Amino acid sequence: MDLKLHNKVALVAASSRGLGRACAESLLSEGAKVVITGRRPDVLAKAAQELRQIVKPGFGDVHTIAGDVSKSEDISRLIKASIGKFGQIDILVTNGGGPKPGKFHDLSEDDWELGLNSTLWPVIRLVRLCLPHLREAKSRGGGRIINIVSTSVKQPIEGLLLSNAIRPAVIGLAKTLSQELAADGILVNNVCPGSYDTDRIAQLYKARSESSGKSIEQIADEAAGKIPLGRLGEPSELGDLVAFLASPRASYITGQTICADGGVINGLFG
Repeated sequence: MDLKLHNKVALVAASSRGLGRACAESLLSEGAKVVITGRRPDVLAKAAQELRQIVKPGFGDVHTIAGDVSKSEDISRLIKASIGKFGQIDILVTNGGGPKPGKFHDLSEDDWELGLNSTLWPVIRLVRLCLPHLREAKSRGGGRIINIVSTSVKQPIEGLLLSNAIRPAVIGLAKTLSQELAADGILVNNVCPGSYDTDRIAQLYKARSESSGKSIEQIADEAAGKIPLGRLGEPSELGDLVAFLASPRASYITGQTICADGGVINGLFG
């Protein structure tokens, strides 16, 4: 299926590795021009070099801008540089590292502040600064905002209190924006990854291992056993969902929160 993303410009936050990179790769493979970002210039450069290997002649392009999406000045510079390079932004994929694991008694007020700065504020700032450009995309088929969140917005995850508390605010923001921006041709959706084979899941398994006394291998096996499909997700599986939602093929989908979790969320509206 041709997703008709040729000549679309996508800005994918926190995309030098993990799920963000997978989203960038799926968009790029469909012909989009993609801006990837990350805090480490060396990791970002390596990702761009590898991503350029899948660019077809005349289709797609990759541009790198190093920065930290938890810093407002970096977000401002990121948007300006993206427009300077490609002249437009059609697709915004918000993404970032999850907040610190822990239960309520483990978390300080500083941890809460850091969680807000890494999880909620980047979405607000990215949307605010991209919005004028996404409105201009109406003549090209409409803009897209896709937020990568977590299944914690559907069902709290033990030991991830900050994620359980803060990420649902992104969902409330997105649902409201989907209504406010519909007349501008901007579709707003969320995707909720479950357990994927990424550095983030390795970090969480390590934290659970340390708190439980079990080995990381035991934690991983137990986690896989709770997934109806019996395995971790491949990052590309999430990337392909994001590319679909970014495309004209998904032109009647907005305000939705879609799980891609191997069947973990066991609710009628999950």
